[in-house]
Amino acid sequence: MKPVRTRFAPSPTGYLHIGGARTALFSWAFARRHGGTFVLRIEDTDVARSTPEAVQAIIDGMNWLGLEHDEGPFYQMQRMERYKEVIQQMLANGTAYYCYTTREELDALRAEQEAKKEKPRYDGRWRPEAGKTLPQPPADVPPVIRFKNPKDGVVAWDDQVKGRIEIANGELDDLIIARADGTPTYNFCVCVDDWDMGITHVIRGDDHVNNTPRQINILAALGAEVPQYAHLSMILGDDGAKLSKRHGAVSVMQYDEDGFLTEAVINYLARLGWSHGDDEVFSREQFVEWFDLDHITASAAQFNTEKLLWLNQHYMKLLPAAELAAKVQSRLAARGVDTSAGPDLEKAVVLYVDRCNTLNVLADAVEVFYKPVTPSPELLAQHLTDEIKPALADFATGIAGVAWEIPAISALIKETIAKHGLKMPKLAMPLRALLVGQTQTPSVDAVVELVGRERALANLQKYL
Repeated sequence: MKPVRTRFAPSPTGYLHIGGARTALFSWAFARRHGGTFVLRIEDTDVARSTPEAVQAIIDGMNWLGLEHDEGPFYQMQRMERYKEVIQQMLANGTAYYCYTTREELDALRAEQEAKKEKPRYDGRWRPEAGKTLPQPPADVPPVIRFKNPKDGVVAWDDQVKGRIEIANGELDDLIIARADGTPTYNFCVCVDDWDMGITHVIRGDDHVNNTPRQINILAALGAEVPQYAHLSMILGDDGAKLSKRHGAVSVMQYDEDGFLTEAVINYLARLGWSHGDDEVFSREQFVEWFDLDHITASAAQFNTEKLLWLNQHYMKLLPAAELAAKVQSRLAARGVDTSAGPDLEKAVVLYVDRCNTLNVLADAVEVFYKPVTPSPELLAQHLTDEIKPALADFATGIAGVAWEIPAISALIKETIAKHGLKMPKLAMPLRALLVGQTQTPSVDAVVELVGRERALANLQKYL
């Protein structure tokens, strides 16, 4: 078996989205699984839409995902001389030819075919054939160059995802491989690139299935070895509709901004159309060890935001406290929140991580420990009642001298509610409201301990 060489070949007309990221992940993992080479190629021949910013967005997204490439990035616009060289070779050996059909003639041909309910296609009027006399080329029409597609037989391949696919050559017309201005076209460039780069496996979205028979025929005409193809089915949104921005088809970097961990996104992407038994949670290393093309489903994958959030929380809980705190600290710093004047951030994130499914939500939760707390009038009216104020006053007196550790604070809370004949929520809810401005928090004794003695006393005295 030849050494495996895969490629990820995005067009830099926008950001790296989830569908592209999954393609990159599967291509990367297949190369890693087989000790092969992963090539990054930027298909930037669409000059009008390709931008340096989009190139950088793609590279940033791949770096964030940790999908390091072994070769590249190669840029098609830097390979124009190579494409033109191959086209001249094809013209010389008769697998390509000049076509002088004008746009007006093609439009008229299409209208005629549609009127007859025929499939619109080029009719081969400039195609050289044995015994056929071609008209004199018009001097005022710059020609395109077309590939001389075989007329008979079928083009077939055993797709690693979809199974055997066969297309009759009679269904394919002669593809333009160079425009009138001399620039080569997408399908042709892809073939030359895959040939030159020795690509053995092409893993890509199934929107490319229609391109594959054309590319196989061009590769055959070049005398190149045809790679194996694996076409990944589309990803649907939570609602079963085509994935769009409202349910996940956003930039990969948006997931970083929204507080998702790389590990969670990689794990989630891996399960979008691929499986290893019933395993839902696995490391990047396990994925590479297990990954193969046989277990990619041919049916569409469905995006599930809730599962991604669940995975993200799982990986957040696995992070060492110092690493989790560092990730949250950078988010708080971006908001202008200074964590140096409050409690230990590691203790805060560990206390709240079980309740939070993104880094942003965790930052929201712990931010209250580093900013002045001002309970809303509604919270005060509901929880700071005349009935509870004596108990809160006793508790404030108690915390002035209690050992500042959770067991001692817990014991003081129990003593206070017993003395005043209260149930736990009667004291815990106003304590939470006065100390952090919320009524939903982890264990109240842990929250009191985290707030700190001085701040707890100051807040209680302010409202009592």
